[in-house]
Amino acid sequence: MTSLNAELRTFYEARRQQIPAEVREIMQRASRELADSGQAGRALTVGDRAPVFRLPSATGRTVALDDLLATGPVVLTFYRGAWCPYCNIALRALQQHHAGITARGARLVAVSPQIPDESLTLAEKHGLDFDVLSDIGSDTAKQYGLAFDLPDDLAAVYDRLGFDLQRVNDGHPRTLPLPATYVIDRSGTIRWAFVDTDYTARAEPADILTALDALD
Repeated sequence: MTSLNAELRTFYEARRQQIPAEVREIMQRASRELADSGQAGRALTVGDRAPVFRLPSATGRTVALDDLLATGPVVLTFYRGAWCPYCNIALRALQQHHAGITARGARLVAVSPQIPDESLTLAEKHGLDFDVLSDIGSDTAKQYGLAFDLPDDLAAVYDRLGFDLQRVNDGHPRTLPLPATYVIDRSGTIRWAFVDTDYTARAEPADILTALDALD
C-alpha cells in the first residue's frame, strides 16, 4: 500500500506544475519563513499535558477531550480546512484506518478553524466516521502551540484562489494550525506527536497505530 506521504508528494508534484511561477514563489517563501520561525519546535510534544477543550462537532454536539479520555486514548489531528486538498487526502487516509484506531480502544477527532457547516460538508463528502470539530479563532490550536498567521501576500493568494477563509473561518481568515497529530493517553499525557510546518506532510496512519500499540 502506498504511504500517505508518498501520495501527498505525488499530488504536490502534479499540482505545482499548474501553479503560476509568481504564486509558487510566494507559497515557497512563506513555507521557508514558517519553517525558519521555529514554531514546530515550540509546539506541544511527547510528555506534555494535552490542553482540554470543548468544541462543536459538525453535527452540532459539543465534544470535550475529558469525556473522550474517559473511554480510552485519543488521536487528535489538526488540519487547515476542507479547502486544502492535502487535508482532504490525509483525512481520507485516516478514515481508511479508522477501524484500526477504534479496535485499539481509541477515539479519533479532527480539528480545524472552519465553521461547523464546512466541517459537516467535509464529513459527508468523505464519509468520515469520526468527529470533525470546529476551533473557530484557533484558540485550541494556540494552546497546543500550533496556530500561526498567514503572511499578507499568501493570504491574498488564497483569496484569489477562492478559498474564502473570511467566511469559512468565521472572520479569522489569517490564522491556521500547523499540521499536527497527537496520541494522548487516558491520563491526558501526549505519548506520540507529529508536528510539521510543511502542509504537504502529515502523520502516517501506520505510525499512529504503532503509537497506540505502544501505550501501556
